[in-house]
Amino acid sequence: MAVERIAKLINEHPFPARPLVPLLRQLLRPPLLSGELLDSVLSRLLAAHGNGLKALEVFRFSLRHLPPSPSSFHTTLHALARMRAFGESWELLQHARDRYPSLLTPKALVLLLSKLAKFRSFDETVRSFEELEKIWVGAGKEFGVHEFNALLRALCSQKRMAEAKAVFHKMHARCSANVRTMNILLLGFKDSGNVMAMDLFYHEMVVRGFEPNVASYNIRMDAYCKKGRFSDAMEVLEEMEMKHCVPTVETFTTLIHGAGVVRNSIRAHELLDEMLRRGLSPDVAVYNALLSSFLRCRDLNSAMQLMCEMEEKGIGLDDVSYYTMFCALKRFGEIDKVYNLYGKMVGRNFVPKMRTVVLLMKCFCEDRRPEMGLELWEYMVDKGFCPHGHALDLLVTSLCCKGRVKDAYKCFKQLTERGRCPPERSFRVLEGFLVRLKETEKIEELCKLMKGLQSLVPQSC
Repeated sequence: MAVERIAKLINEHPFPARPLVPLLRQLLRPPLLSGELLDSVLSRLLAAHGNGLKALEVFRFSLRHLPPSPSSFHTTLHALARMRAFGESWELLQHARDRYPSLLTPKALVLLLSKLAKFRSFDETVRSFEELEKIWVGAGKEFGVHEFNALLRALCSQKRMAEAKAVFHKMHARCSANVRTMNILLLGFKDSGNVMAMDLFYHEMVVRGFEPNVASYNIRMDAYCKKGRFSDAMEVLEEMEMKHCVPTVETFTTLIHGAGVVRNSIRAHELLDEMLRRGLSPDVAVYNALLSSFLRCRDLNSAMQLMCEMEEKGIGLDDVSYYTMFCALKRFGEIDKVYNLYGKMVGRNFVPKMRTVVLLMKCFCEDRRPEMGLELWEYMVDKGFCPHGHALDLLVTSLCCKGRVKDAYKCFKQLTERGRCPPERSFRVLEGFLVRLKETEKIEELCKLMKGLQSLVPQSC
C-alpha cells in the first residue's frame, strides 16, 4: 500500500510546473528509502503511464542516498524513451558511463533503440547505435554480439525486417551471431506475418550450422498457428521431439492457442490434458489460450466457467484474461455482460492495462453511457494511473455530446495537471463546446497549461 500511495502522490503532482523534490523529501527520505521501495515505485509509475520526467526526478533523487540498481535504471530509461524524451535518455546513459558503468547492459540498449526505431528513421537509428557503442567503449564495456542483437531486436520489434536483415548481413562478420540472433530474426519475421521469409531464413541458418533451441521451435509453431496452419505446428512439435528438445509450458500455450485459431476447442482441451500428463503445470497464459479457444468457437458458457475455474484454482485473472473476454463480449453484442464483468473487475480492485481501458471506454461511449466512461476514468485516476490519450479522446467527445462539458473539462485538466500533454483532438472538441458556452476563461486556462507542457513533454500517447 505504501508503494501505491507514494506513486499516486507523485503522479498527481503538477511537475514540471512545480518542483518535485520537496515532495520526494517527504516521501522517500532515509531510512524509508530502500532499493526495493525505489524499484517498486518506479515500476508503478511506469505502469501508470505517468510523465517519464517524474521517474527521472525520482531516480536522480535516489542517487543522493542509494547506489542505483539495474532495474531502477532500466525502468527510468524505459519511461523516458517511451515518451520520446531522447535528450534526457542520452544524458542518463552518459551519466551511467561516467559513474555507474555496470548499468550499461544490452537491455538498456533495447529500451532506447526500440523507441528510436519506432520514431526515427533507419539511418538515425543506426547512427544512434554507433554513438551508443562509443558510450559503452568509453565505459570500458565490451560491445559485441549481445549489443548487436539489441539493434536487431529493436528493428524487428517495429517489423522493419528488410532493414534488420540488411544489418545482419552487414555486421554479422564483425560479431559472431549466436542462436539468440537467429531467434530474434525468426521472431521478427513471425510478427511481421511473413511465414515464407521465416522458413527461408530458418533453413538458411540451419545450413550455416546453427542448432535451433526450444525458443526457435516455439516461434515457428506460433507463426504457423497464427496463420491457421495448425497441422504444420504439430509437425514442428514432432520435429523438436525427434531432436530431443523437450516441449515447455510455452510450447503448449502456443498450440492451445493455435487449436483455437482453427476453432477446435476440443483439441485445445486435449492439449491441456496432455500437458498435465507430462508433468507441466499450466499458468495463467495457458488458461488464457484455452479461454481464447472457447471464445473463437463462440462457446461463451465454457469460457465463463473457465474464468471461474481460474479463480477457484488460485491462478487468477490477468489483463489478458479480461481483455480477451471483453473483446469477445463486445463482438457478440453482449453489452450487458460487459457491464457485469466490469463491475466484478472493479470489485476485485483489479487495475486494467491501457488497451483494456481504451476498449472499455469505447464500449461505454458507443453504448451512449459516458457516465460509465467517467466512472472508469475516475477509478483509474484514483488508483494513481494516467489513462491513455485515446481514452481521453473518446470520453471528452462522448461527454460533450451528452452536454456534460464540465466533466469533460475536469478530465482534460486532470491529465494536464499530472504533467501529460493531452491529444490535440481532445482539445479541439472541448474547445468547440466551450466556445459555444462562452467559457473563454476555461479555454485560456487550458491553453496556458498546455503551452507550459509542450516545450517539455511530448504529446500524450
